[in-house]
Amino acid sequence: MSEFTLRPNAPFDLVPLQRLLADEADLSLVNPSAKHPFDPLEWQDKWLNEPDDASYYLVDASGREIGFFALRIGIGPEVRHLVYVFVEEAARGGTGKELAAHAEAAARHLGAISVTLKVELDNEPALAVYQAAGYEELGRSNGMATMRLDFA
Repeated sequence: MSEFTLRPNAPFDLVPLQRLLADEADLSLVNPSAKHPFDPLEWQDKWLNEPDDASYYLVDASGREIGFFALRIGIGPEVRHLVYVFVEEAARGGTGKELAAHAEAAARHLGAISVTLKVELDNEPALAVYQAAGYEELGRSNGMATMRLDFA
């Protein structure tokens, strides 16, 4: 049984994301190119602005947002690129597996036949989550692994 639910971030509500990424170290991990501190207008205009992109909050049983991710158009609309994945520290330890499952379901709902992502090689917990979820490592460069999950 699912411990968390998914809430589409439509229309944009960046207040929860601003709370989640209040720590500059977390913000740097999620998006090293973003301004510090978190700037909602920058995220709305620059990082989440493509009309076909979709973003989501992972919500706990009390209705509190504890995680976030976005699915951008990849090579084409049938490929989604998983970006800006974050789970707050208090909810880590198993939540990543559920977030990955929710991201896959959301991508399928958007008509994708595969999901791609990049993950830092030194982020061993995230690498383990994606490997366990069936993602194939396509290559490594600049401290990042590129991975892909094709839907059957």
